[in-house]
Amino acid sequence: MHTVLAEILGPDLLIILAVVVLLFGGSQIPKLARSLGQAHKEFREGMSDGANDDTKGETKP
Repeated sequence: MHTVLAEILGPDLLIILAVVVLLFGGSQIPKLARSLGQAHKEFREGMSDGANDDTKGETKP
């Protein structure tokens, strides 16, 4: 079983990293990573809140 991320190795990864640096600039990458982390955290919280709402609805008589 092969995954896409496992196939991206060596020079391919360096090329992708270089393109990201060219597009966003070196100073913008930490801000981009921080905002992606924040969005991922909020998404997980939203998913868990939705799951909690579903279980609350099932316990009503």
